[in-house]
Amino acid sequence: MIDDPSGPKGSVLTVSFELEGQRFTALNGGPYQKFSDAISFVVRCESQQEIDEYWAKLAAGGTEIQCGWLRDKYGLCWQVIPAQLGELLKNPKAMEAMMQMKKLDIAALERASQS
Repeated sequence: MIDDPSGPKGSVLTVSFELEGQRFTALNGGPYQKFSDAISFVVRCESQQEIDEYWAKLAAGGTEIQCGWLRDKYGLCWQVIPAQLGELLKNPKAMEAMMQMKKLDIAALERASQS
């Protein structure tokens, strides 16, 4: 963590952190640099229970969007998806089903991909 010499005393300019073995550095761009949908984190889940758990935690205080996307209470976008989504979406009917969802439903996507 590096203090921000241009900001109020105690404010932070950069923070380094690690997620799933990947190193990240976040920069405080100030009030003029807002989060946008151009940056999102993808959470690949192995089960519906895992999707439900991540969705509940990340969406708390935020906004559910569409197709497994949400914006957390800080404004950062997340995609909470089943690990097998690429395979499921090979069938256009699964894509149609996904377009109607906010939080993704693996069983419904599987049914649509088999129709």
